[in-house]
Amino acid sequence: MRMRKKTWAEPFLNENNHFVIQEPQNNQGQWKKILNCEKLHVEIGCGKGDYFIQMSSMDSTVGWIGIEKDRNVAAVAAKKAIDLGNSNMLMIALDAENIDSWFAPNEIDVIHLNFSDPWPKAGYRKRRLSHGKFLEKYRNLLTSEGQIIMKTDNQGLFEFSLAEFSQNGWILEEVSVDFRRVDHPEDAISEYEAKFMALGQPIYRAVFALKV
Repeated sequence: MRMRKKTWAEPFLNENNHFVIQEPQNNQGQWKKILNCEKLHVEIGCGKGDYFIQMSSMDSTVGWIGIEKDRNVAAVAAKKAIDLGNSNMLMIALDAENIDSWFAPNEIDVIHLNFSDPWPKAGYRKRRLSHGKFLEKYRNLLTSEGQIIMKTDNQGLFEFSLAEFSQNGWILEEVSVDFRRVDHPEDAISEYEAKFMALGQPIYRAVFALKV
């Protein structure tokens, strides 16, 4: 369900352009320096921000960038993050279709795809963040040892993604069809994920790496 438009969202995003980067292409190749981090993680489709905000608190040497194209949702995430005040995180409130112009080749260590829109209609498959057209962009942006970590509650999207990664030459390093059956304190649980867990819905997770 789409969030109701918030009249304060757009002004808030524009007023806080120190955190919500308006022209991310200007920071290409400089993100680790800006965030003063050793590793750079990027969450595409960060929603209300719970995941990357919590993860940024676990290790200050890891930088986090949350990307969310829905400006209303992005404003909610940005407000939470700014209130927390961690210096190792930033946001981009734009469509990830242009992600390859925001980061330099080999700049990102880990890309997170958490509960991405499944785009269930057959004609919309190219919009999925695990579609081959996106995988080619990610390939160029990741370091040689970089990873993509995907979590979803949607079995159809998960099966599609496993096939798509395989067909595009990625290595499947880890896979789970019920990731939360055991505790994973190293991996934050967003409000969104917690709802599925409360319903007994299995969480599908996979980790992919580049073939060398």
